[in-house]
Amino acid sequence: MSGDALVRLVAGCVLQYPGDHFHDELPRLRAALAGAPAGPAALLGGFLDHAGSLGPIELCADYTGTFDTRNRRCLYLTWWTDGDTRRRGLSLVRLKRIYRDFGLEFAGDELPDFLPAALEFAALREEAGTELLQEHRAGLELLRLALAEGGSPYAAVLEAVCTTLPGPSPATRAEAKALARSGPPQELVGAGTALEPFGPGLEPPVDLPRPTAPAPAPERQTA
Repeated sequence: MSGDALVRLVAGCVLQYPGDHFHDELPRLRAALAGAPAGPAALLGGFLDHAGSLGPIELCADYTGTFDTRNRRCLYLTWWTDGDTRRRGLSLVRLKRIYRDFGLEFAGDELPDFLPAALEFAALREEAGTELLQEHRAGLELLRLALAEGGSPYAAVLEAVCTTLPGPSPATRAEAKALARSGPPQELVGAGTALEPFGPGLEPPVDLPRPTAPAPAPERQTA
Protein backbone atom coordinates (compact mmCIF):
# COMPACT_ATOMS: atom_id res chain seq x y z
CA MET A 1 0.00 0.00 0.00
CA SER A 2 1.43 3.38 -1.00
CA GLY A 3 2.10 6.28 1.33
CA ASP A 4 -0.85 8.24 -0.09
CA ALA A 5 -3.13 5.25 0.45
CA LEU A 6 -2.05 5.06 4.10
CA VAL A 7 -2.80 8.76 4.54
CA ARG A 8 -6.29 8.24 3.13
CA LEU A 9 -6.94 5.18 5.26
CA VAL A 10 -5.83 6.83 8.51
CA ALA A 11 -7.76 9.99 7.65
CA GLY A 12 -10.86 7.91 6.96
CA CYS A 13 -10.55 6.32 10.39
CA VAL A 14 -10.28 9.59 12.28
CA LEU A 15 -13.08 11.28 10.32
CA GLN A 16 -15.60 8.78 11.63
CA TYR A 17 -17.49 9.30 14.87
CA PRO A 18 -14.87 8.42 17.50
CA GLY A 19 -16.97 6.07 19.62
CA ASP A 20 -15.84 4.38 22.82
CA HIS A 21 -12.82 2.54 21.40
CA PHE A 22 -11.09 5.27 19.41
CA HIS A 23 -8.30 5.71 21.96
CA ASP A 24 -7.57 1.98 21.83
CA GLU A 25 -6.78 2.33 18.13
CA LEU A 26 -4.34 5.24 18.47
CA PRO A 27 -1.19 3.06 18.61
CA ARG A 28 -2.11 1.31 15.35
CA LEU A 29 -2.97 4.59 13.66
CA ARG A 30 0.35 6.11 14.71
CA ALA A 31 2.25 3.02 13.57
CA ALA A 32 0.64 3.17 10.13
CA LEU A 33 1.88 6.73 9.65
CA ALA A 34 5.45 5.45 9.64
CA GLY A 35 4.86 4.45 6.00
CA ALA A 36 3.28 7.75 4.97
CA PRO A 37 5.01 10.83 3.48
CA ALA A 38 6.51 13.13 6.10
CA GLY A 39 4.24 16.14 5.51
CA PRO A 40 0.82 14.51 5.79
CA ALA A 41 2.13 12.11 8.45
CA ALA A 42 3.03 15.12 10.60
CA LEU A 43 -0.41 16.64 10.05
CA LEU A 44 -2.20 13.44 11.00
CA GLY A 45 0.19 12.75 13.86
CA GLY A 46 -0.56 16.17 15.29
CA PHE A 47 -4.26 15.47 15.15
CA LEU A 48 -3.78 12.08 16.85
CA ASP A 49 -1.85 13.81 19.64
CA HIS A 50 -4.73 16.25 20.07
CA ALA A 51 -7.34 13.49 20.03
CA GLY A 52 -5.34 11.47 22.53
CA SER A 53 -5.28 14.41 24.92
CA LEU A 54 -9.10 14.45 25.09
CA GLY A 55 -11.29 12.04 26.96
CA PRO A 56 -13.75 9.91 24.96
CA ILE A 57 -16.79 12.01 25.87
CA GLU A 58 -14.98 15.26 25.09
CA LEU A 59 -13.69 13.94 21.76
CA CYS A 60 -17.14 12.73 20.69
CA ALA A 61 -18.66 16.08 21.66
CA ASP A 62 -16.00 17.89 19.64
CA TYR A 63 -16.73 15.71 16.60
CA THR A 64 -20.49 16.27 16.69
CA GLY A 65 -20.00 19.98 17.29
CA THR A 66 -17.59 20.26 14.36
CA PHE A 67 -19.33 18.49 11.50
CA ASP A 68 -22.70 19.93 10.52
CA THR A 69 -24.22 21.74 7.58
CA ARG A 70 -25.04 24.91 9.51
CA ASN A 71 -21.36 25.80 9.68
CA ARG A 72 -20.67 24.38 6.21
CA ARG A 73 -18.64 21.54 7.66
CA CYS A 74 -20.32 18.58 6.03
CA LEU A 75 -18.66 15.17 5.59
CA TYR A 76 -21.00 14.10 2.76
CA LEU A 77 -19.42 14.85 -0.60
CA THR A 78 -22.55 15.24 -2.71
CA TRP A 79 -23.97 17.79 -0.25
CA TRP A 80 -21.30 20.17 -1.56
CA THR A 81 -22.26 19.60 -5.21
CA ASP A 82 -26.01 18.98 -5.02
CA GLY A 83 -27.22 20.26 -1.66
CA ASP A 84 -30.47 18.80 -0.40
CA THR A 85 -32.01 18.40 -3.85
CA ARG A 86 -33.45 15.53 -5.87
CA ARG A 87 -30.29 15.55 -7.97
CA ARG A 88 -28.34 14.32 -4.94
CA GLY A 89 -30.19 11.00 -5.03
CA LEU A 90 -28.88 10.35 -8.53
CA SER A 91 -25.36 11.24 -7.42
CA LEU A 92 -25.57 8.73 -4.56
CA VAL A 93 -26.72 6.00 -6.94
CA ARG A 94 -23.82 6.83 -9.24
CA LEU A 95 -21.35 6.53 -6.36
CA LYS A 96 -22.63 3.07 -5.49
CA ARG A 97 -22.25 2.09 -9.13
CA ILE A 98 -18.66 3.39 -9.19
CA TYR A 99 -17.76 1.28 -6.15
CA ARG A 100 -19.38 -1.76 -7.75
CA ASP A 101 -17.64 -1.22 -11.08
CA PHE A 102 -14.33 -1.38 -9.28
CA GLY A 103 -15.18 -4.60 -7.49
CA LEU A 104 -16.58 -3.20 -4.22
CA GLU A 105 -20.14 -3.27 -2.96
CA PHE A 106 -21.13 -0.48 -0.58
CA ALA A 107 -22.57 -2.08 2.55
CA GLY A 108 -22.12 0.56 5.26
CA ASP A 109 -24.81 2.15 7.38
CA GLU A 110 -23.76 5.58 6.13
CA LEU A 111 -24.52 7.10 2.73
CA PRO A 112 -22.01 6.19 0.01
CA ASP A 113 -20.76 9.79 -0.19
CA PHE A 114 -19.63 9.77 3.45
CA LEU A 115 -16.03 10.99 3.25
CA PRO A 116 -14.49 8.11 5.26
CA ALA A 117 -16.09 5.65 2.82
CA ALA A 118 -14.75 7.56 -0.19
CA LEU A 119 -11.31 7.69 1.42
CA GLU A 120 -11.19 3.95 1.93
CA PHE A 121 -12.21 3.44 -1.69
CA ALA A 122 -9.45 5.87 -2.67
CA ALA A 123 -6.95 3.87 -0.61
CA LEU A 124 -7.95 0.49 -2.08
CA ARG A 125 -8.39 1.73 -5.66
CA GLU A 126 -5.86 4.54 -5.81
CA GLU A 127 -6.16 5.67 -9.43
CA ALA A 128 -9.95 5.60 -9.54
CA GLY A 129 -10.14 6.94 -6.00
CA THR A 130 -7.92 9.88 -6.84
CA GLU A 131 -10.21 10.75 -9.74
CA LEU A 132 -13.25 10.49 -7.49
CA LEU A 133 -11.74 12.72 -4.80
CA GLN A 134 -10.54 15.15 -7.46
CA GLU A 135 -14.07 15.32 -8.83
CA HIS A 136 -15.15 16.44 -5.35
CA ARG A 137 -12.04 18.56 -4.76
CA ALA A 138 -14.00 21.80 -4.41
CA GLY A 139 -16.07 20.38 -1.55
CA LEU A 140 -13.00 18.92 0.15
CA GLU A 141 -11.17 22.24 -0.05
CA LEU A 142 -14.19 24.23 1.14
CA LEU A 143 -14.51 21.86 4.09
CA ARG A 144 -10.79 22.26 4.82
CA LEU A 145 -11.06 26.04 4.72
CA ALA A 146 -14.17 26.07 6.93
CA LEU A 147 -12.43 23.89 9.51
CA ALA A 148 -9.33 26.08 9.42
CA GLU A 149 -11.37 29.26 9.80
CA GLY A 150 -13.10 27.72 12.81
CA GLY A 151 -9.78 26.75 14.38
CA SER A 152 -10.65 23.05 14.33
CA PRO A 153 -7.86 20.46 14.67
CA TYR A 154 -9.74 18.45 12.02
CA ALA A 155 -8.46 20.97 9.45
CA ALA A 156 -5.11 19.18 9.57
CA VAL A 157 -6.82 15.91 8.59
CA LEU A 158 -8.41 17.51 5.52
CA GLU A 159 -5.11 19.17 4.65
CA ALA A 160 -3.41 15.78 4.77
CA VAL A 161 -6.07 14.30 2.46
CA CYS A 162 -5.66 17.13 -0.03
CA THR A 163 -1.89 16.54 -0.21
CA THR A 164 -2.67 13.17 -1.83
CA LEU A 165 -4.33 14.94 -4.78
CA PRO A 166 -2.60 16.59 -7.74
CA GLY A 167 -1.89 20.31 -7.68
CA PRO A 168 -1.80 22.84 -4.85
CA SER A 169 -4.75 23.53 -2.58
CA PRO A 170 -6.61 26.83 -3.12
CA ALA A 171 -5.94 29.53 -0.56
CA THR A 172 -9.42 31.11 -0.55
CA ARG A 173 -13.08 30.14 -0.81
CA ALA A 174 -13.30 31.86 -4.19
CA GLU A 175 -10.44 29.75 -5.54
CA ALA A 176 -12.02 26.58 -4.12
CA LYS A 177 -15.38 27.36 -5.73
CA ALA A 178 -13.63 27.93 -9.05
CA LEU A 179 -12.55 24.27 -8.99
CA ALA A 180 -16.16 23.18 -9.34
CA ARG A 181 -16.49 24.96 -12.68
CA SER A 182 -13.76 22.82 -14.26
CA GLY A 183 -15.86 19.65 -13.94
CA PRO A 184 -14.78 16.07 -13.21
CA PRO A 185 -11.55 14.79 -14.80
CA GLN A 186 -13.29 11.84 -16.49
CA GLU A 187 -16.22 9.44 -16.18
CA LEU A 188 -15.42 6.61 -13.79
CA VAL A 189 -18.48 4.42 -14.30
CA GLY A 190 -17.83 1.46 -16.56
CA ALA A 191 -14.06 1.49 -16.05
CA GLY A 192 -14.01 -1.51 -13.73
CA THR A 193 -11.85 -3.63 -15.98
CA ALA A 194 -8.88 -1.41 -15.09
CA LEU A 195 -8.55 -3.04 -11.65
CA GLU A 196 -8.88 -6.51 -10.20
CA PRO A 197 -11.79 -7.20 -7.82
CA PHE A 198 -11.12 -6.85 -4.11
CA GLY A 199 -11.68 -10.52 -3.36
CA PRO A 200 -13.04 -12.12 -0.17
CA GLY A 201 -10.42 -12.54 2.54
CA LEU A 202 -7.99 -10.03 1.03
CA GLU A 203 -7.03 -7.21 3.37
CA PRO A 204 -4.77 -4.20 2.83
CA PRO A 205 -1.21 -4.84 4.10
CA VAL A 206 -1.63 -2.58 7.14
CA ASP A 207 -3.10 -3.36 10.54
CA LEU A 208 -5.69 -0.61 10.92
CA PRO A 209 -9.25 -0.29 12.12
CA ARG A 210 -11.37 -0.09 9.00
CA PRO A 211 -13.49 2.95 8.21
CA THR A 212 -17.09 2.50 7.13
CA ALA A 213 -16.63 1.77 3.45
CA PRO A 214 -17.50 -0.48 0.53
CA ALA A 215 -17.33 -4.20 1.23
CA PRO A 216 -16.12 -6.84 -1.26
CA ALA A 217 -18.66 -7.40 -3.99
CA PRO A 218 -20.02 -10.93 -4.39
CA GLU A 219 -18.76 -12.82 -7.43
CA ARG A 220 -21.17 -12.86 -10.32
CA GLN A 221 -22.27 -16.22 -11.63
CA THR A 222 -21.58 -16.88 -15.26
CA ALA A 223 -23.76 -19.01 -17.49
